[in-house]
Amino acid sequence: MNLINKNVSAVSEAIFKEQRQLRKERLLASPGLIIGFAGFVIILILAILAPALSSADPNAMVVVERLKPPSAEHLLGTDEFGRDLFVRLMYGARVSLWVGGCVAIFSCVFGVVIGIYASYFKALDHILMRICDGLIAIPGILLAIALIAALGTSSWNVVVALTIVYTPSVARTVRASAMVVREQPYVEAAKVQGFSDFRILWKLILPGVISPLTVQASFIFAQAIISEASLSFLGAGVPAPAASWGNMLQASKLVFSKAPWTMICPGAAVVVCVLSLNLMGDGLRDFMDPRTKGGAKK
Repeated sequence: MNLINKNVSAVSEAIFKEQRQLRKERLLASPGLIIGFAGFVIILILAILAPALSSADPNAMVVVERLKPPSAEHLLGTDEFGRDLFVRLMYGARVSLWVGGCVAIFSCVFGVVIGIYASYFKALDHILMRICDGLIAIPGILLAIALIAALGTSSWNVVVALTIVYTPSVARTVRASAMVVREQPYVEAAKVQGFSDFRILWKLILPGVISPLTVQASFIFAQAIISEASLSFLGAGVPAPAASWGNMLQASKLVFSKAPWTMICPGAAVVVCVLSLNLMGDGLRDFMDPRTKGGAKK
């Protein structure tokens, strides 16, 4: 008996070791995931350590320093009020990442609840999916502007508006995945054994939708950052003088001809952050799905 147990343990350890090696090889075969993750981590570190990296107040105006070009004193130059652009970009990253993260989390939580219940109960499916279809039919930015016009301009209201915008797409993705999982034999066996609906939904069906949900969350994170910047650019997002990439772009319109760095720097920050998140999303999709090109090679 002891010999059998030792053999089973050895086989299990070998299997786990091989699985870890396969995951490592698949990860290394996805440079986009590594590059995107590295870029996102750098932006996240700059946002978190902004007060430690610079003691300057991002909203403090120094008129004598206005529109200074990039230099050793001001790495990315100053804006029309003499505020250091690098410092404001770091604090703007805090706003963008906070809004994007909250929207991704809230929309995924609500989307999972709606999608899973809609996939399992036909009566709810007709009601919830028609509501989602109606919301999806409205252009996202227009719906967000309308909601913020009703709620008022603040960072929390931006989160609420964008959560309402992106929840329907998450719900539809979760519903599609959950309907596939629902037809699996182990779910049918659980019904026959008398498992409660709650247990089937959250113990058996939910794990099957985590993979596509994780990938979509990264894309929603990126889309929410673009939407927040767009809303702030239009004056319907985070109100000034708070540092936000969107309102920095909006303010740069008046001085772009004299100080192009005031528009180039926040624009580049948005591009780099969104590109990093999209690379992460593509890499996660390839890493989690063995049917993709990267996974099929292994």
